[in-house]
Amino acid sequence: MSQHYSIALDGPSGAGKSTIAKTIAKELNYIYLDTGAMYRAFGLYAIENGIDFTCEKYIQERDRATRELLNSFNLDIRYEQGEQKVIVNGKDCTGLIRTPEVSIAASKVAVLPAVRKRMVELQRSIAARTNVVMDGRDIGTYVLPNAQIKIFITASSVARAKRRFQELQAKGMKDITFEQVHSDMQFRDRNDSSRAFAPLSRANDATLLDTTNLDLQESIETVRRIIMRKLKLSQGGI
Repeated sequence: MSQHYSIALDGPSGAGKSTIAKTIAKELNYIYLDTGAMYRAFGLYAIENGIDFTCEKYIQERDRATRELLNSFNLDIRYEQGEQKVIVNGKDCTGLIRTPEVSIAASKVAVLPAVRKRMVELQRSIAARTNVVMDGRDIGTYVLPNAQIKIFITASSVARAKRRFQELQAKGMKDITFEQVHSDMQFRDRNDSSRAFAPLSRANDATLLDTTNLDLQESIETVRRIIMRKLKLSQGGI
């Protein structure tokens, strides 16, 4: 290819973006970058360094301490046998960043402009040098506004919570209830959509896909058709 192509998959938590993005990236031989994992990694790092995101007192002090942690936070994205590994200060945190506690922390740190600036710089740098599939909340609107292909993937909060609950159960997290997962999902929706800096929203030129009544394979196939059609139009055939 004479130019690099960027595919932006946006939408709320649990809409299936990550699984779809991974599948499409592998099929196209593009780099997959889970941007949410980057914020989760920093949220986990903040928790491990004593930041309490469950307490709503002393928010200014908490945010100040969180920003200061950026000075000692180092993130590396590695690919081993086709799987993305999230490395924080030399430690593989891939298996530690999907808990409800880290989900809340990720949403809280993501509203801080200093944190988002640091992450976005890395994301844009990667997209500038390779073909990439990114999924997140604001890829098409803020991170990669010039992405050639944008799709906004959504589903009802109940459907998304059921998917996330089943995922956590499969990983052995039996003490987590569906109600907890659904509550966390609704909290993240409100927080992500109402934040002042780069909120969750659909880009004007993004194709809307509601996966509430689609299973995973149907969702993947629909996204695949959208992408292949758009790639053919922009490349004159692939």
